[in-house]
Amino acid sequence: MVDYTMPERAHTALLTVDAQRDYFAQQSPVRSTGCGQVREPLRQVVEAFREQQLPIFHLIRFYRADASNVDLCRRKAVEEGMRVLMPGSMGAELIPEVAPADCPRIDPHLLLDGGVQALADGEEAIYKPRWGGFYRTPLEERLSVLGVNTVVICGCNFATSGRATVLEASERDFRVVMVPEACAGLSDEGQRELCRVGVHLMRVDQCQGWIAGRKNPGQAA
Repeated sequence: MVDYTMPERAHTALLTVDAQRDYFAQQSPVRSTGCGQVREPLRQVVEAFREQQLPIFHLIRFYRADASNVDLCRRKAVEEGMRVLMPGSMGAELIPEVAPADCPRIDPHLLLDGGVQALADGEEAIYKPRWGGFYRTPLEERLSVLGVNTVVICGCNFATSGRATVLEASERDFRVVMVPEACAGLSDEGQRELCRVGVHLMRVDQCQGWIAGRKNPGQAA
């Protein structure tokens, strides 16, 4: 029996979603639920992809000071002075656990203009204007050029950005894997919902073994 959702390692890319400092900062008004627990799992997943030289895309948000590009639910707060994810700020940078060695500063001008920034060999940053990583971004085109049909998704804010990116990937017929330990805010009920739409869930050790070619998807440790 054909399983059209089965992930294919040879055609896989990693998507980190909202892995930015303002989502992890202790006093940040947009701090992601459970972000403290995902730092190390995130690092392990990212390093597994780097070791195998598989592509990595870091999907990030910016909030302009005039709030012109801010989601409606946060626009008034930014208009009234909330300063998070400001283009060029340290809060908009990737967290150290995710950023590649000698990572350049994120270039907000390039990204806000729709460009793709190379951060290291096989790693790129893309700005997303809303929750999902595919909405009005060059992500789908970049994945197509690389022959990717499977995406592993991890990072922050499952209730918003994580969920939206999963559904947008599924709508485009990508095979989807999530690593719950490396996705902040992903509840048990959320995991059950993902399984109902064909998402494969892997623990960190399973994902590491699969990416290294030592295990099949879902194989026990």
